[in-house]
Amino acid sequence: MTPESITLLIAVAGLLAALGLYVAVGRWPTADAATNARTAAIRHGARLFLTHEYIRLAPIAVAASIALGWTLGPAAGAAFLAGALLSGLASAIGMAAATRANVRTAVAARDRGRGPALSAAFSGGAVMGVTVSSLGLLGLASLILLLGRDGAGTSTLSAFGMGASAVALFARVGGGIFTKGADIGADLVGKIETGLEEDDARNPGVIADNVGDNVGDVAGMGADLFESYCGAIIAASAIALVLPQAEATALGGRASLLALPLALCAAGLVASLLALGLVYMTAGRRPDLALGLGVGGATTLFLVTALVGVHLAALPMALWLAVLAGSVAGIVIGGVTELYTRGRPVSGLAEAAETGAATVVIRGIALGMESAALPVIAVGVALYAATELAGLYGVALAATGMLATTGMVMAIDAYGPIADNAGGLAQMGDMGSETRAITDELDAIGNTTAAIGKGYAIGAAALTALALMSAYVETVRQAQPGFVLDLADPMVLLGGFIGALLPFLFSAMTMTAVGRTAQQMIVEIRRQLREIPGLREGKVPPDSDRCTDIASNAALTRMLLPGGTALAVPILVGVVLGPGAVGGMLGVALPTGVVLALFLANAGGAWDNAKKLIERGAHGGKGSAAHDAAVIGDTVGDPFKDTAGPSMNILIKLLGIVSLTIAPLLL
Repeated sequence: MTPESITLLIAVAGLLAALGLYVAVGRWPTADAATNARTAAIRHGARLFLTHEYIRLAPIAVAASIALGWTLGPAAGAAFLAGALLSGLASAIGMAAATRANVRTAVAARDRGRGPALSAAFSGGAVMGVTVSSLGLLGLASLILLLGRDGAGTSTLSAFGMGASAVALFARVGGGIFTKGADIGADLVGKIETGLEEDDARNPGVIADNVGDNVGDVAGMGADLFESYCGAIIAASAIALVLPQAEATALGGRASLLALPLALCAAGLVASLLALGLVYMTAGRRPDLALGLGVGGATTLFLVTALVGVHLAALPMALWLAVLAGSVAGIVIGGVTELYTRGRPVSGLAEAAETGAATVVIRGIALGMESAALPVIAVGVALYAATELAGLYGVALAATGMLATTGMVMAIDAYGPIADNAGGLAQMGDMGSETRAITDELDAIGNTTAAIGKGYAIGAAALTALALMSAYVETVRQAQPGFVLDLADPMVLLGGFIGALLPFLFSAMTMTAVGRTAQQMIVEIRRQLREIPGLREGKVPPDSDRCTDIASNAALTRMLLPGGTALAVPILVGVVLGPGAVGGMLGVALPTGVVLALFLANAGGAWDNAKKLIERGAHGGKGSAAHDAAVIGDTVGDPFKDTAGPSMNILIKLLGIVSLTIAPLLL
């Protein structure tokens, strides 16, 4: 059997495992009729938003597919649609599991305690993680088997990645605008102005906030990592196709280099599936320990399997060391992220809340800036090591090594929003303080796992984008042997300025969209609390559907400008200024976007956990002036960590994949 055939079988096995996990989630008991009705409202709102989002994206996807089919061939057009469809499918399946697991997690916490509640929430997240990996492998292996290695060339593979990137961008931006617009509105009016508890059933914005957790932090993150996962494999394959024959032979032969990325990710999926058992076996102990064992176990199993595979295939050990460099960089980035979003810096941020919101915001911005240093150094070291070991192909292998265990990393990331939803449902359903204490503990750990997941996604995006840029340069160099990116060339420098501008312009667009959506939510929540008789007293329910509609319509409308800009700019730069300007744009947009993403994600995560630290009793606890200041800091950080920051990952990868796709047209 060919490596692609084996990969396809593993992908199918992964999908069957995801189905089994989905069925297992449904076996956990649900709650009373009133709580189940709220769960149904969350599920309906999330499904409706995703459906409308895909309806809006469908004409764009079809138009892009036709354009690629006309310019690069029918295979490229079909590959674009396949990438877009599989990315959307991964998001939809993961979100369905999350909205099924939330109420069951709350009931498990109430009836059976912390361990079973962790198992229920983690099972929902595991569906997302396994589905993302399995569908990525399924799509790429099927593409290669159908077209053959010669037919599935750089243009076809990159078109598949471009389809995945386009859906991921809109899913991340649209979901981020929805979730943070709703969250900010619910927090500012509910907590600050009205004095309601977190997730109080009287707050009209609570259901929309819980819907947003699913469309932004589950569906959006799933599309993000699906695109990174596929992008790393595509970049490695593209570089293998354009490597000089002598270099390819020295690394083991072109055929082996083309098969290796898929084989590594297939091994990573198997390792992730086996490591799921470690989480379930240790769920009754400390939840953070159980999740840490899962990630550590998956990484260790993958690296050992990769080492054995490289040895048995008689490939140079330098290839495995490049994979190791990427995996180590991912661990370092995750550790630094945990330090800055959970450790001593968060305690200092909570202390700053005692002197007001301004000091919280200033301290949080400084903390976010500082937190970017070590991850950037880790990426730089991994880049240098991988290049020294295996050239440009080594960079792509480092990205593959970091992303191979996406199944497990996505599982612990998607677990967080499920635990958050469970806490909200426990509060709205009056399940008692003990239940809420368990869900709050799981949610706090979920904040950390989500922050680690964001850091991991940023690091993976950096290496993937570097590999895509390298593939672009090598593709251009094949047609223009003297092609170099020389900063003395005015066109390259002009492209660099455009690349430096893009991350800031894109962040401004997404954060402005969140701010305007939040304004609409605030006005509506105030109106309901003011005009609906008996709402404040809890005698009548709020009109939650109205708030969900506001967030949904605003997100669907406001995602188009930033998403369209990211797709159009590399094409316009290439057509108007040429391939040198595109290279300059990629070379500057990448480091700028990575540093900005780290700053935004870690500052936002630190503000969030500082607020939760105060809510657990530090510095005066809930209702204190310090708590009010921390809520303001958390509100400022919401679009940082859940909209603009995560979108940077997709922006820099999208620039690379679009540039690689259109490279033949620029020549």
